[in-house]
Amino acid sequence: MNGLVLEGGAMRGMFTCGVLDVFMEQNITFDGAIGVSAGATFGCNLKSKQIGRAIRYNLRFAKDPRYCSVRSLIKTGNLYNADFCYRELPDEIDIFDRKTFRENQLDFYCVVTDIESGKPFYYKMKDGEKEDLEWMRASASMPLVSKPVCINGRKYLDGGISDSIPLRYFEELGYNKNVVILTQPKNYKKKKNALKPLIKILFAKYPNFYNTMKNRHLMYNEQTKYVFQQELKGTAFVICPEESLGISRTEHNQEELQRVYLLGRKTAETKLQQLKDFLQN
Repeated sequence: MNGLVLEGGAMRGMFTCGVLDVFMEQNITFDGAIGVSAGATFGCNLKSKQIGRAIRYNLRFAKDPRYCSVRSLIKTGNLYNADFCYRELPDEIDIFDRKTFRENQLDFYCVVTDIESGKPFYYKMKDGEKEDLEWMRASASMPLVSKPVCINGRKYLDGGISDSIPLRYFEELGYNKNVVILTQPKNYKKKKNALKPLIKILFAKYPNFYNTMKNRHLMYNEQTKYVFQQELKGTAFVICPEESLGISRTEHNQEELQRVYLLGRKTAETKLQQLKDFLQN
């Protein structure tokens, strides 16, 4: 089975949006996809087949305080306003095509981190309705600037904390040929979190979560190493920027968002024939 693995990275995800739009335009399909954080919130448009939707609303609301702002953080506890992002935007402003989402045979998963266990949880989306959007919100809820999302009595935060690049998980599910979209260049190495002392204080009730956060850089660097090992074996095909995208995680500059989106498109277009050969062989 052909799988698609989408790393997160907040607004670095504009790179992923560019790649996915090219995939949809070229009718490149997969049996399953899994997204982490922004990889889930933007990647879901692949299943709903909405070319250009993610870049469109990000450009439109980049400077709108209802979307992402310190004001929202102070008022709601979430830097990205939950009601605006996961209700008003998909339900009223830039409609999320739930009918197509349901009918598309692509299996779409998102990754969250259970803050009590510190371990990842993998959720298979059903219909694009409210519960699915809550799981996506949890997947993209960054620590320190988001409140934990409570679902069925459990609390969750950003999936990238516990499984940033869930290639192994998809291989375990039986996806033996995977396209992996990264938002960092091949030579990137994650460093220790400089906010570790603050995280330890704020999550004192959740030692497992703190330990996962503390060791995240080790997990991430091991995962990227594994991804490129699998590429050498011929079981993975990696699309990533050649150098750092140089964009803020909460970028508000429309020109920067557009630049990174177009870079994603260009990167996908240059690899198009190689990708098609990989998926067909």
